[in-house]
Amino acid sequence: MLRRGIFRISRTANNQLRTMSSIKPWPTPMLESNGDYRAEAPLESHIGGALYSQQHSLPRLPIPSLRETVDRFLPTALPLAVDDEEKSSLIRAAESFVSEAEELQRRLEGRREEMKDSSWLQLWWNTLGYLQVRDPVVVNVSYFFHFSDDGTLPYEEQPSNKSLGVLRASSLLYSAAQYRKLVATGALPFEAIGKAKTPLCSVAYKYMFNACRIPRKEQDTYRIYDPALHRHVIVACGGQFYSFDFVDENGDPLPLPILEDRLQRCVELSRGEGMKLPMLGYLTSDNRDQCAEAREELIRVGGKKMERALGVLESGALLICLDENEEPTSKKQASEIFWTGGLSSGHNRWFDKSIQLICTNNGKAGMAGEHSMMDGMPVVGFCDFITKKSYGEIATKSHASGHEHESAEKNVKDIFADCLADLYSSGSNTNSLVDRSKANFDKLISSHEMQMQSFQGYGSNAIKKMGYSPDAYVQIAMQLATYRLWKEQGGTYEATQVRPFLHGRTETTRTVSPASEAFVKKMGLRPKRDELDATIRKEKLTLLEEAVSSHVKYIGSAAKAMGVDRHFLGLALSVKDGETAPSLFSHPLYTRSKTWRVSTSHLTHPRFDSWGYGEVVPNGVGLAYSIHPNSCMFCITALREHGWPERLSHLLEEALSEIQTLNELEMLTPTSKL
Repeated sequence: MLRRGIFRISRTANNQLRTMSSIKPWPTPMLESNGDYRAEAPLESHIGGALYSQQHSLPRLPIPSLRETVDRFLPTALPLAVDDEEKSSLIRAAESFVSEAEELQRRLEGRREEMKDSSWLQLWWNTLGYLQVRDPVVVNVSYFFHFSDDGTLPYEEQPSNKSLGVLRASSLLYSAAQYRKLVATGALPFEAIGKAKTPLCSVAYKYMFNACRIPRKEQDTYRIYDPALHRHVIVACGGQFYSFDFVDENGDPLPLPILEDRLQRCVELSRGEGMKLPMLGYLTSDNRDQCAEAREELIRVGGKKMERALGVLESGALLICLDENEEPTSKKQASEIFWTGGLSSGHNRWFDKSIQLICTNNGKAGMAGEHSMMDGMPVVGFCDFITKKSYGEIATKSHASGHEHESAEKNVKDIFADCLADLYSSGSNTNSLVDRSKANFDKLISSHEMQMQSFQGYGSNAIKKMGYSPDAYVQIAMQLATYRLWKEQGGTYEATQVRPFLHGRTETTRTVSPASEAFVKKMGLRPKRDELDATIRKEKLTLLEEAVSSHVKYIGSAAKAMGVDRHFLGLALSVKDGETAPSLFSHPLYTRSKTWRVSTSHLTHPRFDSWGYGEVVPNGVGLAYSIHPNSCMFCITALREHGWPERLSHLLEEALSEIQTLNELEMLTPTSKL
């Protein structure tokens, strides 16, 4: 999902704000994507600016040789074998694969040549991996960030008529408007990584604002709207949906007091008397075919009025969710709200919107992201920008200007107000569809659990002093913890971005290796308390160093798009109907090695308290993590029936402490001067 490592804060974005012109209208008011990034590529030239300046010079996603992939694959799979015979049969299948897959390799290379203006993978990945998947986006696709508290909010002198959530939302919205203009004008500097400042692909930015996934039977689409034509934001409050203008004709944010008043107006309308909208947000939380069925029913019942209302919601810059009923305290409580809304606020979402900013009554804030066409790292840049300036700083600089703005009473619109009578008409099935989706949502949410582990023992500073890569070190600690949880290793996925390539998204870094196997087995299923034995301690540390080094090597290959999983996928998809696939693809150990029982991703940001996502297989865990200078954070998700998150949380703490003890004792051991 997200790249490994600490997010590096750009220092140039703020300077760009002073030099931008107005947003240039698009040639068309809306584009509907079927998952092919090439379809909207002309927009990049039309928008121009620094953001898209490197697109034509980015290298294309490579294809490894069959021998490279087999040699890289085998060490990641063999440790998961049930016996020696299974190992031997996999080795035989892998050797045969090199010749059996020659024609598939030629086809894949031919596809790469045909797609000279793109990645050979992106269309397959966007459609088969996301838009055609029928599982609900909640839990299965979407991810969340939990922002740190804003200490400048008036916690002790809170305005009597406005919640801290409204105030927090207003400041986030103000900064979001500034960032949106940077993106919409192309003035945002392109992302770059490493000492060489290698540019990253910017294609995903077109899906950040004024964007929405559209449920369709069999395959969804994604609509992106002209930001010059759509100056409104969507607000969800109490399960009702409102819109108001939040930028001026130049795309600049309206004064903070105006935003506060308009947000507060949404709160007041949601509490008003009269007929209320059915909880339509639930209709975006269901199986995608059922979501499509519900959307078709809404349009059948509401006609052109409903089409216009949905168009307003879908074209809004982003969605602000005011959870006025929520006052979370702990990281776990807040994270559960930001991830899904939970049983108490799931109705107050529109899960198809690309970005949802969520604010609770007591000023907690976070974000939920729809993942289909945009990976997490561009969104991290957005969230970095909007959390950098506090409410107090913005309030000091942004005052109601002399310019007369339309009152909140006139500007705030109830999006579905004109459709209420139709939705409650005798011929409408809307309420039954909402009831069905709510029941499915409640079942999905109730079947999952989350646990947060805020490990305060040490962090990246100490790990570096020990001589290890922090990310690889924590990955091996997670291998030990999950080995102790299940009494065996499980296929482990670490998301690694490949955005240095045109239309690149991610590659898999596999953590299971002969080195990680040797280390976890030496450490055992329970701490052996034998670290005072110098010989045993030395052996364990040697195995740790080898496991960390192995992971660093693999992630280096994955970052160059030379992993194995995307290559295997492309080869498998190149098999034509009626053909016999290479025997490797049906080998049980091959399948086991890519069953991601441990789905991991690393993101560290100084203003994120937590972040996370769901497991990717029913017998697995989602394991998001951050490595701060003096602490580590883990967000663990899994099906409730297993009871794994709390146990794994303890085992992570145990593993990190045990490995630290080994290193500290070794550093205290005197060395001979002879």
